[in-house]
Amino acid sequence: MKKVLAILLAALMIVSVISLAACGKKDETPANENNNNQQGNNGGNEPQPEPEYPVYTIAKNVYLLEYGADKDYVSLWDKFGKEVTLADVKEDDDGLAYIVKDGVAYKLGLDFLTMAMVYTVDATKDDAGRNTDYATWWKYYITRWNYLMPEMPLYSNQYYDVYNTKIGQVQENPTNPYWSVVNALIDWTSTDGNIIIGSTTDLSGQFRYPSWRTSSPGASDANIQTLITGLETVVANKDGNYQWNDTVVQAHNEVINADGSKTFTITIKDNLKYSDGSTVKAADYVASTLVFSTPVAKAATGGVDKKAAMTVAGYSTFAAYTGVAAEGATKELSGIRVLSDTQFSVTIDKNYIPYYYDLTYAAFAPTAPALWLGENQVKDDGQGAYLSAGFYAKTADVYDMAAHIVASANNADTTIPYSGPYTVTNYDTATKTATLAKNTYFAGNYEGTKPSINTIVYKKIVSSTQMADFTAGTLDVIAGITGGDETDEALQVVRNSNGAYNYVTYARAGYGKLAFRCDFGPTQFQAVRQAVAYCVDRAAFAKTFTGGYGGVVDAPYYSGAWMYKEAVKQGMQLSTYPASADKAIEVLEADGWVYNAEGGAYTTGVRYKKIAADQMSAADKTFQSKDGAYTTVKIGDYYYMPLILNWYGTDDNPFTDQLVTAFKEGANITTAGILVQFTKGDFYPMLSEFVQGNYGSGTYGGTPLYNCFNFATSFSSAVYDYSYNMTVDPGMYDDYSSYYIKDVADIYLNTPAA
Repeated sequence: MKKVLAILLAALMIVSVISLAACGKKDETPANENNNNQQGNNGGNEPQPEPEYPVYTIAKNVYLLEYGADKDYVSLWDKFGKEVTLADVKEDDDGLAYIVKDGVAYKLGLDFLTMAMVYTVDATKDDAGRNTDYATWWKYYITRWNYLMPEMPLYSNQYYDVYNTKIGQVQENPTNPYWSVVNALIDWTSTDGNIIIGSTTDLSGQFRYPSWRTSSPGASDANIQTLITGLETVVANKDGNYQWNDTVVQAHNEVINADGSKTFTITIKDNLKYSDGSTVKAADYVASTLVFSTPVAKAATGGVDKKAAMTVAGYSTFAAYTGVAAEGATKELSGIRVLSDTQFSVTIDKNYIPYYYDLTYAAFAPTAPALWLGENQVKDDGQGAYLSAGFYAKTADVYDMAAHIVASANNADTTIPYSGPYTVTNYDTATKTATLAKNTYFAGNYEGTKPSINTIVYKKIVSSTQMADFTAGTLDVIAGITGGDETDEALQVVRNSNGAYNYVTYARAGYGKLAFRCDFGPTQFQAVRQAVAYCVDRAAFAKTFTGGYGGVVDAPYYSGAWMYKEAVKQGMQLSTYPASADKAIEVLEADGWVYNAEGGAYTTGVRYKKIAADQMSAADKTFQSKDGAYTTVKIGDYYYMPLILNWYGTDDNPFTDQLVTAFKEGANITTAGILVQFTKGDFYPMLSEFVQGNYGSGTYGGTPLYNCFNFATSFSSAVYDYSYNMTVDPGMYDDYSSYYIKDVADIYLNTPAA
């Protein structure tokens, strides 16, 4: 799955002359390395010195290549990854990492770097040594991310959680970047036993499995999942770090096996119960892992393969089992064992050991058997855990259980019990309000704390009226207030309340962003994403939006995180993409956006790019503006794609409103020859267009159209692991990919020569 190769024919790749002397990065224009369909671009914006080693760029559109050992390509990680150490890595003039194999320089892409970050740790080193190595890989990843700009961070802000002081113990048990309101309220009290929480993000009702069809679930759905899920074997604590859950785990053991695999054996306590009083058993901890590694679950999700047991020994043959005996398929998952009603084990495949965060391999949460299994069962006859035969039953070649799994994913009542501190007693689809009740059977969180608040109402609010709702008493907590005007208003309300209201504040570990669909339309080209970054004055945007209560970051990091501080010490320097129409035009022209709609030289209006017909996907050949006024046109043997950004923004959102001015109507955008067309709607219809599939209450139109979206991302755990989220393997891409990007530096062609 990764890129660069050896000396060969121009039919497949073109030489990119990039200096490979080790050096830090800078604030100047990032080089426009390899945009998949480029015509005659040498990959740099400035004349470059002769390379120390030959570096090759794949000239084909990587989204059209076939993956597999007997197909067009595999990943560079699969080819070289496990044998590479930090000692093998060099940096070019932009601070971009590369390795040399057989005298050829291979740039390291997003997939390689995120995998190396967590899977090349030296288990023989002490914690300090392992941390230093991790931070170095992290620096390389962040530097490349900043260079490719797969999404555009726009503000990183201060959060204010404002609350009615009828809610007690908040200051003693405050929220923080890793411990949100829904985590913290287990320690809080309420004078009337109730709490009403407001959020500007829609609920969809998909609380049992918010990441059903996406790697980017809605924040509110994820919050409800936090409240209704518990009794995990390994948990994230208030500092965001992972630890064993002593409330649940009676004993645990881990051992490295002779073949290099690692086995965790976990014994749970025998007094754990679901919300209906039924007993939690060891088999319940592995049920969802088994289910979502089967073709039955893949059918239920509309073809999205969750690969839940991907790292477990024996996964591939278990995942191939369809209910019928066949060569290369086994009904048992050998790496998971149910040893008794209170004990189970998981063996991690040697290919995933060592792992920087290996304790998370032992993180399992129970689900009531009926949720995903119906009347079926998890069994183990000594060869590994498996699902009873009825789970694979078919009617007219359709898995019967697929419909049950779909229904369970959308279950939002108490017909199936919960394992967490709360249960959903009602979900109003019209008002997008969820009502939750305390689970009296809950054993407690990792500190043994049980909830005291009886009822939670979690409802959708609108930013413009949230403080009026709050002071009227229809809200008790507003989490994550941000933006200058909203923050000023909230703080003024608190100051004038005579102690009736208070707040907790902390720096956000995350940012608001303009997300790109990086595999479709103009935004699949690095130069376009860079140009957009140059067109928007991000620093000014952040200052205006946060009102001074925040700033801007240049890549996916939290500036308070330890690895960021360590990477800065190591000399990491990122491009800030200073606002400049000239810079935007420079990178666009270097990438071939120099035509008009008739195939002539560009002068004014919207730019077009000339692309060979065999380098165009079907969706790109029909790409057009939202209003249909600008379309991809075919002239001779080439297509000309318009530089149109079809942007989907969310309703009643000050972030969206400010983007209209700073992005859509920005002077630099027009000057650069870019046209933005805007659609406003609810969050889940927007998310459905982003993932190009139905999600929650959203329905995908069926034809790719939008390539820009605004929402946010968070780093709510001390575990920073994006392995597989940058994959170029089509088998994982739709479900795991964070940006829908296949970094060309992650492609290794199996037959590089013609």
